[in-house]
Amino acid sequence: MIVRDLQPASIVENQGFRELLQLLEPRYTPEPRHYLQNQLLPAYAYQVQLATRQALASAHALSLSLDVYRSLSRAAPGYLGVTCHFLTSDWQMRSALLACLPLAGGGSGSRVLTDFDEVCDAHGVSGRAFRVVADSLPVTATQRVCCLPGFHINGGGQEEEEDEEEVDSRDEVEEGSRNGHGEGGDGEWEEAWKTGLGICRVDCFTRSLDRCVHEGLRSCPILSSTLTKAACFYNYITSAVPLEKLSQVFEGPAVTVRSPGSAHNAARDWAAQLKVLRRLLDSMDFLEEVSGRGELALGGLERALLRELTDTLEPFAEAWDMVHGDAADRHTSISLALPCVLGLRKHLSESSVPHCPSLLVGLTQAVERRLAPILEDPLYVTATTLDPQFKLTWSNDPDWHQQVLLEELAKHSPSSSTIDSNTELCPQAQSPPAPTPSPISSLSRPCKLFSFIKQRPAMQAKSLEQELAVYLREEPTDEEPLHYWRRKAIDFPLLAQVAKKAFTIPASGTVVEGIFTATGRCLRLEKGHVIPKNLETLIYLKANYRSLWT
Repeated sequence: MIVRDLQPASIVENQGFRELLQLLEPRYTPEPRHYLQNQLLPAYAYQVQLATRQALASAHALSLSLDVYRSLSRAAPGYLGVTCHFLTSDWQMRSALLACLPLAGGGSGSRVLTDFDEVCDAHGVSGRAFRVVADSLPVTATQRVCCLPGFHINGGGQEEEEDEEEVDSRDEVEEGSRNGHGEGGDGEWEEAWKTGLGICRVDCFTRSLDRCVHEGLRSCPILSSTLTKAACFYNYITSAVPLEKLSQVFEGPAVTVRSPGSAHNAARDWAAQLKVLRRLLDSMDFLEEVSGRGELALGGLERALLRELTDTLEPFAEAWDMVHGDAADRHTSISLALPCVLGLRKHLSESSVPHCPSLLVGLTQAVERRLAPILEDPLYVTATTLDPQFKLTWSNDPDWHQQVLLEELAKHSPSSSTIDSNTELCPQAQSPPAPTPSPISSLSRPCKLFSFIKQRPAMQAKSLEQELAVYLREEPTDEEPLHYWRRKAIDFPLLAQVAKKAFTIPASGTVVEGIFTATGRCLRLEKGHVIPKNLETLIYLKANYRSLWT
């Protein structure tokens, strides 16, 4: 419980907690706080570290994520999280938090990279990582997932004020960072990443997508008041209408109605809020009938404005759900990023929003600035083409993209003699040594007993170009990419070696990023709130909870 909920170990000494345990099991006496802090939790952490090092030693391919949480409080400067995404010998994708460290030395970019290198050395992954996912603006303390402005569903007044303060502080930090002001501004981080990570660094796709939505919403201030009214109507009907009637509208796999006053993180997420808003608009007449018409009811113009908002953001929510999803530990590779960008571009170019044109302009500009470069990036072209459900079906110039693909494959194929001149700047990009081939069975050797069997013709090794040509001639399939390449590794050995690397790069945020977001209010050192001792150990164990207790 202490690990899962990030509770202070002192909870075992609270009178109420001890009385509860006495009611549940009188024979049990909880361990003292100092034993939990000084012995049990460190022992668990050591156990996880041993299991992680053992798994990474045999990993065939891996990439890393670098997450930085910078608190607004001087007493809690923030934390650094390093997560490894690796592929096992049987093509199973795994993720593990390698370390959660308090930021030292003011949390500058160069200091973070020094700590990052030390973590990689300690876990034996230095020089083995294919890519490092690290955003150019790693101020995650004020960059939680954005919300629809004013749409506070099932929220209280105090919580809404805190949300507004948090959004305002995030805007100030982002604005200051873009201008290069303040400690650890955007320019300082970008320069540190460029020097230390080089061509290895890639941005997290879901964070870029989230910022596009945030910038689009900020470009249309007229939405705020209308969304606030829609939220008031939603909060009213959830408190006034019987639950059995509300379940006809809001119950389902995507949206679940919450009791008034309940705190639910998903309700503070723009994608989840958008689903609630769409259900609200689709059933407005029914809800007004069962709740009674009043001053909270939405007018025709307000409905039209909200309908344009939901229609415009729906493909963004689809991309968010496809890549991010609800499973915190689900690994989604960057092969989905390029098709998502093409789909968003097409959607925005064909959309018409007469009531809020600034929203469309803001979203279009944000997509072109933050996401459009993906379309020309050879790494994303390679990952998408090696995804069997896409191949080159998305391309409007297959011949050109095939040439780009061959050049990129030649850099990372183990049989290629071409050495990238930038490899020296990025030692993590070097390929690990090829695994030792399996021993040949004695039954395959020529002998008199099997002399009646015709000699098998010698297999001529296929070149990279031949493998790619055969692969692209096959029809696309909906088979899960890792399952496909596990089955096809024998047919396409050169392509499979590159696929192993490309699919380790995550498109969505890590588990530790979600934990940082969830603990944001705790790390602000609010008055009267107890900060758990050894919080970095608790975060480390929480992120690796499955590997520890399974």
